[in-house]
Amino acid sequence: MNVFSSFQMARKTKISFLCAISFLGLIVAPEARSERIYRCQRNGAVLFTNVPTECGYPLTFGRPAPDRGFSSQQFQEAISSAAQRHGIDAELVRAVIKVESDFNAQARSNKGAQGLMQLMPETARLHNVADAYNPLENIDGGVRHLRLLMDQYRGDLELVLAAYNAGVNAVEKYRGVPPYGETKEYIRRVLSFYSRYRNGQS
Repeated sequence: MNVFSSFQMARKTKISFLCAISFLGLIVAPEARSERIYRCQRNGAVLFTNVPTECGYPLTFGRPAPDRGFSSQQFQEAISSAAQRHGIDAELVRAVIKVESDFNAQARSNKGAQGLMQLMPETARLHNVADAYNPLENIDGGVRHLRLLMDQYRGDLELVLAAYNAGVNAVEKYRGVPPYGETKEYIRRVLSFYSRYRNGQS
């Protein structure tokens, strides 16, 4: 092996070492900054990001999102408290949460809806929710929104749920429940769980 070849091998080794150190930085740095790195495989390529997107990136490195230590009992207490404050049936709130997130406080949809009651960012801002992943804030904001829709549609539960799912503009456009399969199925599921919960079923 000549001197030039030795130099080239040493240079490649140094570059490989630096790349390894940089990659380790992706793993270690997020821990130090309390950020999360997500991994997604798309078209054969592996992608890394610190922002979960519609790809549904699973957590790869970094600290898991905090669950804030909420027990099932605490969820129920938060639901009952918010429902009483805003004059909404607690079992309806429970049914909406079941269908929206299945009680996953860290849920995020591919459209950007967040938390237990899947609040869109604009809905969260409307109801002064600073942290949509905080169960207490999310539940209060979601119940506030249900109260607003109840008042707007005079207690017509199908219209309320249609607006919660598809938006007020869609309900106004079609002057009723929009002809969306997703929305119709959403209403059916929420009402089904609502009936079960009111009858004492889990």
